[in-house]
Amino acid sequence: MDELNAGTPAPAFTLPRDGGSTVSLADFQGKKLVLYFYPRADTPGCALEAQAFSKLAPEFAAAGTSVLGVSGDPVAAQDAFKAKYGLTIPLASDEKHAMLEAYGVWGQKSMYGRTFMGVTRTTFLIGPDGRIARKWAKVKVDGHAEEVLAAAKAR
Repeated sequence: MDELNAGTPAPAFTLPRDGGSTVSLADFQGKKLVLYFYPRADTPGCALEAQAFSKLAPEFAAAGTSVLGVSGDPVAAQDAFKAKYGLTIPLASDEKHAMLEAYGVWGQKSMYGRTFMGVTRTTFLIGPDGRIARKWAKVKVDGHAEEVLAAAKAR
């Protein structure tokens, strides 16, 4: 798969989401979408990122932009994560990693000398035309949601 960058069509997806329903790219046709990928529910960095996006959800909505978080965690873990932190944004589950691979965020990682497969923290802003408008790779959590909001407002 070629790397996804600005101007590239966003890969289609349909995934189970928190609360037991499904979510797909087609649900956001004609709208802007922030698609952020996080490594694991209920870990400190992922909680901070999800809380930041949740806090700014009204401002994203005012900018005509939806926000969707995606990880490889099962739906039950997403539900528990959402409830524990009072998150307001939808969370989708890709346990089979097909969408994570399509977006190029599933791969080999290393931490503390150990190598493993996982999600690289990455965010995409998808335009109303279904194309990638902007990509943030290897995201640092602090201030990220605000930076993405500024980009969404500018489009």
